[in-house]
Amino acid sequence: MAVEIFSSVQNCPSIGREKDTVVADMDGTLLRGRSSFPYFALVAFEVGGVLRLLFLLLLAPIAGILYYCVSESAGIRVLIFATFAGMRVSEIESVARAVLPKFYSGDLHPESWRVFSSCGRRCVLTANPRIMVEAFLKEFLGADLVLGTEVSTYGGRATGFVKEPGVLVGENKADALKAAFGAAAPEIGLGDRHTDFPFMSLCKESYIVPPKPEMKAVTVDKLPKPIIFHDGRLVQKPTPFLALLIILWIPIGFLLACLRIAAGALLPMPLVYYAFWSLGVRVTVKGTPPPPVNKSSGQSGVLFICSHRTLLDPIFLSTALGRPIPAVTYSVSRLSEIISPIKTVRLSRDRATDAAMIKKLLQEGDLAICPEGTTCREPFLLRFSSLFAELTDELVPVAMVNRMSMFHGTTARGWKGMDPFYFFMNPSPAYEVTFLNKLPSELTCGAGKKSSHEVANYIQRVIAATLSYECTSFTRKDKYRALAGNDGTVVEKPRLKRNKVMGC
Repeated sequence: MAVEIFSSVQNCPSIGREKDTVVADMDGTLLRGRSSFPYFALVAFEVGGVLRLLFLLLLAPIAGILYYCVSESAGIRVLIFATFAGMRVSEIESVARAVLPKFYSGDLHPESWRVFSSCGRRCVLTANPRIMVEAFLKEFLGADLVLGTEVSTYGGRATGFVKEPGVLVGENKADALKAAFGAAAPEIGLGDRHTDFPFMSLCKESYIVPPKPEMKAVTVDKLPKPIIFHDGRLVQKPTPFLALLIILWIPIGFLLACLRIAAGALLPMPLVYYAFWSLGVRVTVKGTPPPPVNKSSGQSGVLFICSHRTLLDPIFLSTALGRPIPAVTYSVSRLSEIISPIKTVRLSRDRATDAAMIKKLLQEGDLAICPEGTTCREPFLLRFSSLFAELTDELVPVAMVNRMSMFHGTTARGWKGMDPFYFFMNPSPAYEVTFLNKLPSELTCGAGKKSSHEVANYIQRVIAATLSYECTSFTRKDKYRALAGNDGTVVEKPRLKRNKVMGC
């Protein structure tokens, strides 16, 4: 019936639409997937944890029955209540800004995006909660107006109920369109189901988006804005089946993570490589690492310059070398320091103090540093701090790559103390450590008379070329401003004097 009323979106011309207005639905239209459950599940897990995800999963069958047998509105109301009830509005907004865009952008419908992106003014009309989709639609798709279901709040928390006029489906979508545009009808309307027909009928031209699960999403290189930074613990979009697997795996995975961490912390480093393999952690070593420094010769240690994927980079570097390599760090939690099998030394971010400390450590032996200052999940390298290049000419670049199938081992919004646990909770996490050639003396600051910035940029390019990554000028501050709303500065808590007792 839809095909008889409206033509397919493939027949919509996209040339010369710069002055036109397009109004599009979201699930099944702008996105290939017709179900919004995975995105509700992401919010539930990232804000409420595994128990909230379980609550949502238990209510999902009820939502499905109501959706298909009673009304779309009733089913969506159940999903909204199960996901949002009691959550802080600020936390929902944080997940919508830092977590959801990565998953939304991976499901863009190519034909809908072709039409949507060609128009000068873009509006999205969706049954999804506006608070959940607005950040992605405006920042990454260039939407000028987002009309979505409004969630009721009280005291800074979501109640789980929906404000009037209710969920935006059917006639409610048409009413919202009339309120926003008045008598001026938009040029193009895009929808995918019969409950979109009322608002589509108000547009001058309307096109249906037929379901085609086999159609591939818009490729990364064609996205209007690359997603370099994103947060959240889940690697894959949680369908109901995958959500169930996650819930069942977490208790097992946590025990396995504890066992893996204990093996890395308690066993001698030459044995850790084999222990990891026996416990399902894959470590691949490429290149030729330099031999240990002979301390009796008075030679300065080697400074390993590592790309930064997780806080475990120096540990897997040590695993690959078969000997513990101390590492300088910035925002590592106390728990991570306690369970670390290698020595970690905190940077103060004072250039003179840090330079003196690194020089002293190099006199004692080899040292590892991640000059990006923070992790990046995507195939990009952040700007390298140039301080390390001024301190020694013994520089060995190391390209680090990891693979996780279920959980990310990094976070910008959450507690970093859980980072190693989440990484090792993956069924079979993997690390690839590639040792590159030692930097030639003519390319160093000392013998080569190069500037520290030239050396840092050169090493960044070499590692990027090895990994087929892209170099950027983004910094730690850029990442934390995008994901956490701060500049990533870690404030040291004042410590009690030894003769002071808590509470006295």
